[in-house]
Amino acid sequence: MLFRPTAALKSVLELTPERLKKMGVEALILDLDNTLTTHNNPHPAKGVPEWLDEMRKAGIKLLIVSNNHAPRVEPFAKALKLDFVPEGAKPLPKGYNIAVKKFGLPKEKVCAVGDQIFTDILGANLAGIKSVFVYPIEFESGFFFKIKRFFEKPFRPKNFL
Repeated sequence: MLFRPTAALKSVLELTPERLKKMGVEALILDLDNTLTTHNNPHPAKGVPEWLDEMRKAGIKLLIVSNNHAPRVEPFAKALKLDFVPEGAKPLPKGYNIAVKKFGLPKEKVCAVGDQIFTDILGANLAGIKSVFVYPIEFESGFFFKIKRFFEKPFRPKNFL
């Protein structure tokens, strides 16, 4: 099913190198807003820098794919020493395909991580890569987001790894 992730966790911080190894994953495509930080926040959420260090030590390749423009993504990514693809056009496969090419790995070894079913998970499935759904760090208050979150609710996983 296009809206079903490969796995689900409550937070990106619960994703471990051991879990990735079991999944056959060597590279992660990371969403930005509400996955690594709250919406439009220039600073990573508590624990994210340490989690990224753990991933790097395990040899996991990392890259941000965001629908945001470069002025939002670039400073955040550079502060965390991450490569990035802005204007990823999720749920279209464009940003994911660029990331997979940058990794130089087969799609089977790449996984996307994100908090939105209709962009992150759908996009990963359309691109033919694995996906991990994580609950948003914080639910957005804007009208558009409330509508989107309402419609994705039936598709949100109830079972976690």
